[in-house]
Amino acid sequence: MNKKNSRLRRAIPTRRKISRLEVNRLSVFRSNLHIYANIFSPEGDRVLVSASTLEPEVRSLLSEKTTNGGNKIAAAIVGARIAEKAKCAGIDSVAFDRSGFHYHGRVKVLAEAAREAGLKF
Repeated sequence: MNKKNSRLRRAIPTRRKISRLEVNRLSVFRSNLHIYANIFSPEGDRVLVSASTLEPEVRSLLSEKTTNGGNKIAAAIVGARIAEKAKCAGIDSVAFDRSGFHYHGRVKVLAEAAREAGLKF
C-alpha cells in the first residue's frame, strides 16, 4: 500500500461521520507546492466556498513573505481567507475534514487560522 492509498483509507471514517451529521464540510488538500481548502454543501454535491494558494490575491500576499505556496505561512493565509469567504456566504460552522492527512504542520496551521478568523468547527 502506498502513501496515497493509506491517506485515502484514513479519510473514509471521517467522511462517513460527517455525512451522517449533515453539516457543511471544510475539506483540506495539500500538495508539495500548494494548499487548497473547500467548503462543501451537506449533500457533498457542490462547492460553496474555496480558497487556495493559486488565487492571485493569495499569491500577491505570498510574494511579499515567501516564494513558496507549500509552507505554514501560506496555510495560515488560506485558512483566514476561507473563513472570511465563508462568513460572506453566511456559513459560520463546518465540520473539519483533513482528507486523511495527519493533523500537524500545514493542516493544523490552516485549521487554527480559520478558527481565529471566526469559523467554528
